[in-house]
Amino acid sequence: MKILFLHGFYASGQCVPAVALKEAFSCLDTHVEVLTPDLPLHPMEAVSYIRELIDKEKPDLLVGNSCGSFYAQMIGPVVGLPALLGNPHFRMTEFLKPRVGEQQYKSPRKDGRQDFVIDEHLIAEFAELEAHQFDNYRAEYKERIWGIFGEKDTLAHFEPLFLEYYVHSYHFPGAHTPTAEEVHLYYVPLIKKMLG
Repeated sequence: MKILFLHGFYASGQCVPAVALKEAFSCLDTHVEVLTPDLPLHPMEAVSYIRELIDKEKPDLLVGNSCGSFYAQMIGPVVGLPALLGNPHFRMTEFLKPRVGEQQYKSPRKDGRQDFVIDEHLIAEFAELEAHQFDNYRAEYKERIWGIFGEKDTLAHFEPLFLEYYVHSYHFPGAHTPTAEEVHLYYVPLIKKMLG
């Protein structure tokens, strides 16, 4: 079986939750492979890249964090995959507007590039996707898209919006980005249940 993990906006495929998921499933001897690619900065490119990766790798489950959950919610119903959304950020434009300018990724990327720029063009791209993010929602996905929300998350507060569409909502006692321990304790049992 395969899990495709989609990281958050400032993160990479080497971020703490990605590495923790890989470790958890390699230790469990469950024959579950965890794919943790670096996603493109621009959202349209990211969505295309994720779709291509799904066609090639045929994962059984999408797991996202923050911006990665924003993508997973849009893509899951289109490609027929269940998804676990960790602290989904459904209003990426609100997140980006106060952060215009030069930025750095918080975990290493495979291409070695750590610097990037948030500008009006990038925000406009996210605005376009945001406006249509629930267009592919289907009632049969009400039970197949699950959410997990950090009780100390100070960045994303979208559980009420999530619950307008989906029913399975869980909490963990952490912040926006789960620690390795929180991934093991709270994410892994839900993932196992979803795969089971």
